[in-house]
Amino acid sequence: MKFKDIRQRVGFAVEKLKELYPDAKCSLYADNPFELLVATRLSAQCTDARVNQVTPKLFERYPDARAMANADIAELEEIIKSCGLYKTKARELIEMSKILVERYDSTVPDTIEELIKLPGIGRKTANLIVGDIYGKPAVVADTHFIRLCNRLGFVDTKDPLKVEMRMRQLLPPEESNVFCHRMVHHGRQICTARAPKCEKCGLNIICLYKNNK
Repeated sequence: MKFKDIRQRVGFAVEKLKELYPDAKCSLYADNPFELLVATRLSAQCTDARVNQVTPKLFERYPDARAMANADIAELEEIIKSCGLYKTKARELIEMSKILVERYDSTVPDTIEELIKLPGIGRKTANLIVGDIYGKPAVVADTHFIRLCNRLGFVDTKDPLKVEMRMRQLLPPEESNVFCHRMVHHGRQICTARAPKCEKCGLNIICLYKNNK
């Protein structure tokens, strides 16, 4: 199969991953925008599986922004301690919750521009929120996504912002958010950081990494 340009290769990846992971979604458990925002902040330098073990107790104790804004920081630290960087995360979660209550009437903003004003919230988290919660085009440039985009030859940079902006240009807007989730699943199962399973990969015919080995 020949591809005329990068957009055709990206289009192939979109359709192939749709076949391979039709039900792909965020692996963090959350029932509402606030819970997803908190869970994503906790996931920094921590596995989603670990976060999912912590959040049930966390949200039972602090079910919304107002409750977390008034949290006892020592108690909050103890609950999230196993997620790592817990002192910084606890402080930022309280600060973030106060801002949500005071400036946004406890509602999680629906734009990247507003979300990144919150303490501890970067573009990766902001894209996840606007994509998963509000259904807007989004590109979540996490480590798996960046690795795969480079291996496939869609980008030639490890800079998350540059990867996000380039993939926004290449992806159909309506496919972008779920494509990122599918890339994460593929990165965890097949295109792993070490010893990727190239022979089993459904994308190997368009992969620069595979074809240049």
